[in-house]
Amino acid sequence: MTAAIILAAGSSSRLGQPKQNLHFQHRTLLQRTIETALISGCEPVVVVVGANSQLVKPFIQDQHIHLVDNPDWEEGMSSSIRIGITALAKFPKVDSSVILLCDQPFISSQLIGDMIRKQKETGKLVVACNYNHTLGVPALFHKSFFNALLSLTGSDGAKKLLKSHPHEIVIVPFDKGSIDIDTPEDYDRLLNSGN
Repeated sequence: MTAAIILAAGSSSRLGQPKQNLHFQHRTLLQRTIETALISGCEPVVVVVGANSQLVKPFIQDQHIHLVDNPDWEEGMSSSIRIGITALAKFPKVDSSVILLCDQPFISSQLIGDMIRKQKETGKLVVACNYNHTLGVPALFHKSFFNALLSLTGSDGAKKLLKSHPHEIVIVPFDKGSIDIDTPEDYDRLLNSGN
């Protein structure tokens, strides 16, 4: 069983408002990511909130998710990954997890499905997406990597493990993975992109 961990705890400091609640194609970015994970068959879908949790939660309360608060969100992305992985302990059937960001608007259920299939076909322990000449999230990790994910600290994200375990990785192309929303200009570009 493949879980999904959606990282949505950041403060969106460069944006000036919670990016989780930005609207794109009639839903918030976080709603879109949750729905995509659910449609892809991930179970459970763990959503880690933090900095703006009181503003974010009302938009996602009715969805079939496991919501966890990250009180240490200021430490950086590693703290949300650790909380998400820890939450999976309640689900003994989980043998892998996809780590997703809420601000990549073009993540699709097909992409997540392709990642799950690639892992099964190849037996590799990690499936990472390729965009902008780099590897990044979404990334799928076999449970044998969960302890390594729990050992991340500070601003380290999953990319640190991708760099240190190149032989364990199979790659899935995701050209639009480079589109993420960090600034008002990024959001304007998204809204004006015609997608």
